[in-house]
Amino acid sequence: MDEGFRLSRRAALLGSIGLAGMSGLGLMAGLPRRALAAAGARPKHAMSPTQALNALLAGNARYVANRPGPVDFLPRRQLLATGQSPFAIILGCADSRVSPEFAFDQRPGDLFVLRVAGNYLTVDSLASMEYAVEFLGTPLILVLGHTSCGAISAAVDVATTNAALPGSLPALAKQIVPAVKQAQAKGAPGNRAALIRHATTENIRRTVEAIKTAGPLLSRYVEAGTLNVAGGLYDLNTGQVAVIGS
Repeated sequence: MDEGFRLSRRAALLGSIGLAGMSGLGLMAGLPRRALAAAGARPKHAMSPTQALNALLAGNARYVANRPGPVDFLPRRQLLATGQSPFAIILGCADSRVSPEFAFDQRPGDLFVLRVAGNYLTVDSLASMEYAVEFLGTPLILVLGHTSCGAISAAVDVATTNAALPGSLPALAKQIVPAVKQAQAKGAPGNRAALIRHATTENIRRTVEAIKTAGPLLSRYVEAGTLNVAGGLYDLNTGQVAVIGS
């Protein structure tokens, strides 16, 4: 992970959240935050990182087969009013066609979902992940990209044709262009469609690595083996999620 990325995000987090902000989050979740802090521990989730990933993939298989499990929302809402214990954090794209709760056939309270076009790591999403891992004990983070991503396509056009984007879009594309260049360096085909596919995968891998090495919190849990960070690619045509290796 680039050192500038690490330092700039840490400084922003300390300035924008602070201890008071984290205390508020702990109270909001109904957790004994002071007791946890005093013990220097986080709550242990019932699922291991491996079990959490398997649960996501099993849910995705039900979704692909169009056989979702039943959900009774009323008792679930009442239960969640007392607290939450999501087993997976999903960093997904903001694309309206990809809904993690549906794609993985999960109930309210199962997933801690963060979304931004291009599913790259931001200061806010990093802070949210740290909260879920530190105070909710969530054992898995999945970076979820998808085929035919508009943010990736825009970054490819910026990288290959120096395309001009309106508004704040250049700042978004700037975060993804390194993935495009990495795909090119690995010998991705020169045609636009192929480059978009390869850049999509590289963007997932880069984001996974950035999260794994994000200190001081997430990297510590990754090294301890109590947190897994994985990548997934959602196929818009089939709905299937393929795990992306490093």
